[in-house]
Amino acid sequence: MPLFEDRRDAGRRLADELVGYRGVDGLVLALPRGGIVVGFEVANALGLPLQPFVSRKIGAPGNLELAIGAVAEGDGVWTDSEAMSLLGVPDEYVQEEADRQRQEIDRRIQLYRRGQPLPPLEGKTVLVVDDGVATGYTMLAALRGIRQGNPGLLVAAVPVAPQATLWRVSQEADRVVCLATPEPFIAVGYHYVGFEQVSDEQVVEILEFANRQMGARGRS
Repeated sequence: MPLFEDRRDAGRRLADELVGYRGVDGLVLALPRGGIVVGFEVANALGLPLQPFVSRKIGAPGNLELAIGAVAEGDGVWTDSEAMSLLGVPDEYVQEEADRQRQEIDRRIQLYRRGQPLPPLEGKTVLVVDDGVATGYTMLAALRGIRQGNPGLLVAAVPVAPQATLWRVSQEADRVVCLATPEPFIAVGYHYVGFEQVSDEQVVEILEFANRQMGARGRS
């Protein structure tokens, strides 16, 4: 039985759990692509700026869909040493794949933020939002990258995740907010009625709309 109608529904419900952060000195960092839709609803409800933060998984040799780690902007890296050992993955492969994913990270930063750096994070409340986590590697790498900016409070917020993954995430975040931890978990999309792929064009459109909204709030 799906838990959410779509990402917008999940984002609105997640925002209800994050209402205590409304109007704080901070921002929402959403992980593209699907997390941008959820993050927009959270940022809109809380009156916070929305920015994309890019994190990419590192796939196993011969099966790139099988994640063995992830890399994020800001040199955030997370690797699963147990999986690497089990699969016999050498460190050199991980470095090469991480470098390849950094090229995609750079492309997305150019597209989503027009190549601009993030605003200063030091001392701020940062809500890191995605549409869900399974292995959690992209979230973990993102949290490590964001931590380098010295935020005052680092919160990981997702609609759905397996309990074991949340424990790993809690080691990197100051607080974790998750609406549901179903078992068996299966996959993030399994818990949504509608879970269509989000395009680059949709991400850019959402971010531009969010920026216009924040500008209008500032003028009012």
